[in-house]
Amino acid sequence: MNKPSRRARKIGTVITTPIAIVAAAALVWQSSYAAFSGTTRNSGNNWSTGSVALTDDDAGAARFQASGLVPGQTETKCITITANATVAGVVRGYVVNPVMSPTGLQDHIKLRFDVGTGGGFGSCTGFVQEGPDGASYSLTEAAAYDSYTTGSDVWAAPVGTSSRTIKITWTFDTTGLTPTQINALQGASAGQDFQWELQSS
Repeated sequence: MNKPSRRARKIGTVITTPIAIVAAAALVWQSSYAAFSGTTRNSGNNWSTGSVALTDDDAGAARFQASGLVPGQTETKCITITANATVAGVVRGYVVNPVMSPTGLQDHIKLRFDVGTGGGFGSCTGFVQEGPDGASYSLTEAAAYDSYTTGSDVWAAPVGTSSRTIKITWTFDTTGLTPTQINALQGASAGQDFQWELQSS
């Protein structure tokens, strides 16, 4: 086979180089303008948590400071609980910080909680009960309801501000005790804190 002459190889090189440059340019142009495109954006998305707040009208004072009790004594007072929330939730009540007497006084102080509207920390005047009478518990029994999970529902709080008044009645009940057993309760002391909590649904 005859090899191409030196002159033919030189001409081929001169012709091939411009063709390669044109082809490469065509590929760049094609990749730069391969398709039409368009975009759209939904801006400003954000996620933030809701909030719940619960207050009462006790101004930091204890609801009951009863001393010098005698058998059969009773007392009723009220407290208003207010929820302010951006998300709906449920308010429940429960007991914290129970103080038990060695003589068992806590078994004979009976509590009843009624829920309604009207009245407040200063007075139960105007209180209107909602629903049936509340159950009666001794301080011992009430102390078993010691968290939101075990607590009693008070009301379903909607978004915004809502309130309920809790009417609390206690009675020093010595029914069924002998005089000796009653005398054994002299000088005794028991206590607990009532707590209400709002959690979102």
